[in-house]
Amino acid sequence: MPEATKRQTLEQKRADYAWEKIEEINQMDEKTRKKYGSIARKAPILVLTNGLGPTLAYLLGKDEAHQFLYNHVQSWIFPTQTPVEGDKTLIKYIGKCSSAEYRRLTMEALAILNWIKRFAEATLPTEEG
Repeated sequence: MPEATKRQTLEQKRADYAWEKIEEINQMDEKTRKKYGSIARKAPILVLTNGLGPTLAYLLGKDEAHQFLYNHVQSWIFPTQTPVEGDKTLIKYIGKCSSAEYRRLTMEALAILNWIKRFAEATLPTEEG
């Protein structure tokens, strides 16, 4: 296969990553799947409405399903970081970064959250139904 066709675009990498995370959630209990499915559908609008920092703080302060989503965003943005339960690397970082970097991280978080939302809509139940 030629080298050019082996390379994935950034959107393809995001999609692959999001699908992998949704597959992990699909292996969990029904309650976690429903909660994750519900919050994954809402997360992009939460970022647009409230901002990245407040949304991340909200995710960290809630139950396990919300924290899974926080960890999925964090591990996409900081892929070389080994995840540790309760790790607050991303939220600490955005509190110290420049406004330009904050905007860049917001756009990247929205991009990955949109892929997670798409796959959640396709495969995960929600708390509502």
